[in-house]
Amino acid sequence: MKTNCSLLFYLKKRSSYKNGPISIYLRITIDGGRVELATGRKCEPSRWNSAAGRANGTKEEIRSLNSWLSSIEIRIYEIVRELNEAEEVVSVEVVRNKFLGKETNAKMLLEIFSDHNKKIEALVGDEYASGTLQRYETTLKHIREFLKEQYKVADIEITRVDHYFITEFEFYLRSVRKCANNSAVKYVKNFKKIIRICIANGWLDKDPFINYKAKVKSVDRVFLTEEELKTIAEHTFEVERLNYVRDIFLFSCYTGLAYADVQKLKRAEVVKGHDGESWVNTKRKKTNTATRVPLLPAALELINKYKTFPPCVNSGKVFPVSSNQKMNAYLKEIAAVCGIDKTLTYHIARHTFATTVTLSNGVPIESVSKMLGHTSIKTTQHYAKILDLKVGGDMEKLKSKFK
Repeated sequence: MKTNCSLLFYLKKRSSYKNGPISIYLRITIDGGRVELATGRKCEPSRWNSAAGRANGTKEEIRSLNSWLSSIEIRIYEIVRELNEAEEVVSVEVVRNKFLGKETNAKMLLEIFSDHNKKIEALVGDEYASGTLQRYETTLKHIREFLKEQYKVADIEITRVDHYFITEFEFYLRSVRKCANNSAVKYVKNFKKIIRICIANGWLDKDPFINYKAKVKSVDRVFLTEEELKTIAEHTFEVERLNYVRDIFLFSCYTGLAYADVQKLKRAEVVKGHDGESWVNTKRKKTNTATRVPLLPAALELINKYKTFPPCVNSGKVFPVSSNQKMNAYLKEIAAVCGIDKTLTYHIARHTFATTVTLSNGVPIESVSKMLGHTSIKTTQHYAKILDLKVGGDMEKLKSKFK
């Protein structure tokens, strides 16, 4: 990749300067980065040619000075060429350190990010879900492409990440990658974790995110109404696989369990609760938080329906769950057959449990949050905002009292 490098020799006056020779400095600019170096030489202002970056004159001392400056210039360009040929990162800090004979221990952004992702990958299945790794890998990919387009480099020193870098990265996500608001904010949030790691390790002196603010826009969750839920539950499909998918989907509508949690749900996790009734006692795959849900009669009926189903007997699982991709494809068939004009996905079952099944029927939001396995009640409050139906029903009750 071509490196844009420019050099400028100039006189640098001190604030206390009155007269006499002035120190000559060299400014190195590489791909937007800039550093200054003292050359160790001085020149009278009257003899300095700013346009040429050299001294005017033919005396031996002037020729010696100009020769010295030229040797510095040649050495700098040699260092840049050597770095390019070795396919190493070229930055002003690296070039300066090589010129001064210092060891370069610069911390590079993509190296740090890649190391973070390797550690996440090693803990997938224990502390992290595979989806978490995928989000960080996608963020890393966007950062890598952003550096190539905006900075024309393969990597960048972490010290060059500033407020401008962050806002330009967000703009790149929105404009070039065509990310929606919430997606762009999430990628920047993932990147922010890498910056926190750098600050904690002392690789950054200040937080470049300190003046950065981004707001996630509230998104209305799609869910099934009571009538739509009833239509799906009562329909008998000619294709047997659609009946299987319908039953598993309905179970999540009645329990709030996510696809990953139903897929791994074992019969041993269906237990008797303190009230003597049947409960699901499991852990959410996404957050590893405990989830305890009392089973509604309709949910318990679905469990018993597959009690002797050979694939379930052999695996010890409650349901014969296909891949998420297949389930979503079949759910779209189900919606079409039932005349439901919504893009049906498995996750809508979780939204339906939160709205139509629980909150709309007066279940306190604290209880719903606990059953959903949310780590913050704020997450559950998103569902409460869209329950106009519930608000209307409550007001009808109030009107009847006034009558």
